[in-house]
Amino acid sequence: MFPQYRRAAQQQAGKVARDPERRLAEAVGLVQAIFLKVAYQEAVSLSKVVPATLLGGGLVARLCELIADLEIEVAFVDAQLTPVQQRNLERAWNCKVIDRTGLILEIFGERAQSREGQLQVELAALTYQRSRLVRSWTHLERQRGGLGFIGGPGESQIEIDRRLITERITKLKRQLEQVRRTRGLHRKARKAVPSPVVALVGYTNAGKSTLFNRLTDSKVFAKDLLFATLDPTLRRLKLPGGREVILSDTVGFISDLPTDLVAAFRATLEEVVEADLIVHVRDIADPDSELQRSEVLDVLRDLGLEERLDGSVIEVLNKIDLLPAEQANIVLNQADRDGRAIACSALTGQGAELLLQAIEDHLALGRDTIQRDVPLNDGKALAWLYSHGEIIAREDDDAAAHLEVRLAAADIARFDRKFPRKRSDA
Repeated sequence: MFPQYRRAAQQQAGKVARDPERRLAEAVGLVQAIFLKVAYQEAVSLSKVVPATLLGGGLVARLCELIADLEIEVAFVDAQLTPVQQRNLERAWNCKVIDRTGLILEIFGERAQSREGQLQVELAALTYQRSRLVRSWTHLERQRGGLGFIGGPGESQIEIDRRLITERITKLKRQLEQVRRTRGLHRKARKAVPSPVVALVGYTNAGKSTLFNRLTDSKVFAKDLLFATLDPTLRRLKLPGGREVILSDTVGFISDLPTDLVAAFRATLEEVVEADLIVHVRDIADPDSELQRSEVLDVLRDLGLEERLDGSVIEVLNKIDLLPAEQANIVLNQADRDGRAIACSALTGQGAELLLQAIEDHLALGRDTIQRDVPLNDGKALAWLYSHGEIIAREDDDAAAHLEVRLAAADIARFDRKFPRKRSDA
């Protein structure tokens, strides 16, 4: 495995350069995510990009000897390789070569469990593969077409492969469009009995699924592994005030996430776009936490959420239990001063109650406090208020429950239409 690192290129692009060793560690994690054995790893610095092979000739030759000595079967280059670069490196090293996009697609293909996830991964993989149809194999030599011996050159195998892939991509897009419409219907049904949606987002392996399990008492697969979960999961969550929300666990982001993959997973990411509140889970113990934060915010901006980043996002500074005591205290103090940051540990539960309260407080913004008198025998009306609003106070007499409730304006109108009884409302 030979991750390459180009500090100059990153700086020219306006990005903060990552430490090569940390980038290398992330690359190792990607390889281990599909349970490959790492025989060798090295971070190399490039002064310039060679169009034919990306790497310089001397470096390619040195690595060729190393690959042969270690009998390496797959070489992972932590960069975006062009089809020509990938082909030339495979010829020079006499082994399979995959780049960052190819490896991430392999991981997603291994992890996707739902039918939707499998469709999304296949679409991204075929879009990527279509650009890789270069003349690398003898079976792609031109075939003769026409009748008898007088026919001219027929459709080449490479053209046939490209056409078949294009047809399959078109079919997958139609199927995913149906998924998108189905998701839209599900969201419409949820809004008919409205429960706010809270979406967990974050860099891969930041602890989203562990936090999801902690808050909802679920058993979603969670492991110290990059892209441990891909398929979105939704569960009901009861807040301290009794209000119910829907918590959504989404796919993790990563730096240099392939564009095709973001496009393919857009149907899934619509859950984030439509969410009432976004909870950004960060691994505060990771030295690259700030850079990871920037990567996640960039993806959210790409989804058109620029305007919501200032007002509809709660930051969770997760894995505080991994920090030294002194540094943990600093993070806790910073979170106390920042009204939208919560320091917690999804593993131990530290800070979980503070997070639930922060979610409740945020969702309470823009809601009105009203008084309603509901007959004690009207169980449906009472249950509706408890499930859709926050009960601030309640006093019962022999006939009715006198409630002080915090509700959104739309829910107030909906309640009065649904339960149009005469009441001495204040």
